[in-house]
Amino acid sequence: WKKLYFAHHWPVTVCKMNANDCHDPPKYWTIHGLWPDRAEDCNRTWHFNVTEIKDLMSDMRHYWPDVLHSSLNRTQFWKHEWDKHGTCAATLEVLNSQKKYFGKAIELYQHVDLNGCLLKAGIKPSSSYYKMTAIKEALTRFYGVTPKIQCIPPEEGEKAQTIGQIEFCFSKELQLLNCTVLEGGSNPMQTHLKLGTSELSVCNDTLPTYYPSEVQ
Repeated sequence: WKKLYFAHHWPVTVCKMNANDCHDPPKYWTIHGLWPDRAEDCNRTWHFNVTEIKDLMSDMRHYWPDVLHSSLNRTQFWKHEWDKHGTCAATLEVLNSQKKYFGKAIELYQHVDLNGCLLKAGIKPSSSYYKMTAIKEALTRFYGVTPKIQCIPPEEGEKAQTIGQIEFCFSKELQLLNCTVLEGGSNPMQTHLKLGTSELSVCNDTLPTYYPSEVQ
């Protein structure tokens, strides 16, 4: 693999997509995962072991909660992320154990500080709509790179898309990169999060964009 996608999702939107067990989602961006851009389930014998990340537990619950399954002892989400992506990322020395992989993701989360940057740019959950170009420009201005922003497309009769996920790209040296797909290259990370009936896809620059403050 060549780069990492570091995905943050907006819990309110995740709940809107799948309201099965969502109680009171956090009102801040949380970690979805840290994903190499190729390969999945690289080492099926390297099993997730929650005791290896016990020192990270309070941070994990806060920054990387399982938004859909709120009971506290849920480690299923982390296990899934480790099995599918962590075992692949582990070819890098800085990510080559469960503690390093999850710990580094939390470190990147604090370093990126997406919540703080959006607030500083005056972009906060609201019942009025934003222009997608304004959100993109604010992020690009802050980080010096273009992230990948995913939305739920408008439902029947609606005119606005709903922001759901923001991904930052990192090199193997953990430097921020542009997330733009290379022309003519394949994009192996079609991370279509299919939840319930709706699914996330790259936001449309021309549609008004809803950044919801609570699950409707």
